Amino acid sequence: MHIEIQPFFDQATSTFTYVVHQGQGSSAAIIDSVLDYDPKAGRTTTHSADKVVSFIKEHELNVEWILETHAHADHLSAAPYLRKLLGGRIAIGERITQVQGAFKKLFNLEPEFALDGSQFDHLFKDGETFRFGDLEATAINVPGHTPADMAYQIGEHLFVGDTLFLPDVGTARCDFPGGDARTLYRSIKKLLSLPGQTRLYMCHDYPPDERPVSHLSTIADQRAYNIHVHDGVTEDEFVALREARDATLEMPVLILPSVQLNIRAGQFPPAEDNGIAYLKIPLNQL
Repeated sequence: MHIEIQPFFDQATSTFTYVVHQGQGSSAAIIDSVLDYDPKAGRTTTHSADKVVSFIKEHELNVEWILETHAHADHLSAAPYLRKLLGGRIAIGERITQVQGAFKKLFNLEPEFALDGSQFDHLFKDGETFRFGDLEATAINVPGHTPADMAYQIGEHLFVGDTLFLPDVGTARCDFPGGDARTLYRSIKKLLSLPGQTRLYMCHDYPPDERPVSHLSTIADQRAYNIHVHDGVTEDEFVALREARDATLEMPVLILPSVQLNIRAGQFPPAEDNGIAYLKIPLNQL
């Protein structure tokens, strides 16, 4: 089946957004979009998302899905902006409800904030299949980084979110609320059981100085070379390595604004009585 995949890289957050389609005039899915955010001014802009919009319009694509691999902690989602301009359904894994529960308490969100995932247009179950145009995709539950992480498989193409990075970078951290290194190891092993030629598309890249940014790997490369979880690394070894590394990591720069919007499917919090929407900064909690 003919598939075309267009990556867009946001330098500020090291994030890849993907448009998956079958050529001019076909149906499409957008995966892990970015809304630009200036933390100094508290201002959002749409420069990154507008590149996606321009590509979609230039190729006359029909957006059916706007997919999130998880509620990101390092960038804000542009999903509502893209849906308004292009259509499509915003979707994420059904375990987003667990993430919402953890962060509603942390941010003391408004009582009306629902913990049922209803902010999204669709919640995927593990193994659920869905279509856009002639393409069939499968949602694969891969918790560990967060409880709600999903990978999306379309033929031999697999969009892994933050579960795996390129082999010389390793794997995702597990120290956010609901994260668990042992669970991540098992999720990764599930993915690594796929055929070796399966192509993996990263959500981020943080390359060593000696190589340029890249978005693509394979199952075979991960099994042979991933510095955290190559073949032969046991579950206990991985957990010890991952937990020790996580203990040294700072929080992502945009975790507080990102999570507050992303558990709302990218929507801003309700405006207060002066007409302004606010984000909260919980002190001494992370």
